[in-house]
Amino acid sequence: MAAESPTIVLVHGAWADATGFDAEIRALQDRGYATIGFGNPLRDLAGDAAYLAEFLRTLSGPIVLVGHSYGGNVISTAAIGNEQVQALVYLNGWMCDVGESQQQLLERFAGSLVGPSIRPVPFTNPDGSEGTDLYLAPEAFQEAFAADVDPAKAAVMAAAQRPYAAAAFAATPSAPPAWKTLPCWYLLGTEDKAIPPELQRFMAERANATIVEVAASHVSFVSQPEAATQLILQAAEARAVAG
Repeated sequence: MAAESPTIVLVHGAWADATGFDAEIRALQDRGYATIGFGNPLRDLAGDAAYLAEFLRTLSGPIVLVGHSYGGNVISTAAIGNEQVQALVYLNGWMCDVGESQQQLLERFAGSLVGPSIRPVPFTNPDGSEGTDLYLAPEAFQEAFAADVDPAKAAVMAAAQRPYAAAAFAATPSAPPAWKTLPCWYLLGTEDKAIPPELQRFMAERANATIVEVAASHVSFVSQPEAATQLILQAAEARAVAG
């Protein structure tokens, strides 16, 4: 009996939305995969992961989770305890460990242009408490985030960027992430100016991930969609055989 084809759920990261996965979704759907571009709230890690975890419980059959950037931390947390999740795929993704923040790792590996590019915008929560959203300055967006994307497209991405709450940026996983127990694949962008390539390599190797390098910026899934799609297919097909 043939193994059941997994549903592929793609989770975007900061300053982006699920439409960035347009090319991957089209390619995966053309190959017969049920594919979902999930709307990541970008508010805080625990809440964002719980939101995704609840959604995953509405799906039937095996699941392959794909996370870009901060979405990597979200899928690593949301997959905990869900036996439907068969594989994790990271596209220039964060893979923080318990008690480890993105900021702490960025301080260990030099080269990120994100810090100087951030523009904070305060906001008030419904309960009256104060919060801060983080945006990338439009003039810095392409160099820091999407250097290998057509300038006109990068300008649209900058104009449409989703706000990323400072609480999400500062959060740390509170439980052992799923990459400690699930098979992982990692697309490493060697021209990334947001998450330095050596930091990506450190995280991917620590998780024993299958690593594929691509000469791409932080948004490898936009500039190199074929490479991203092939890695997702590799994970999906490997788990189908294993299953």
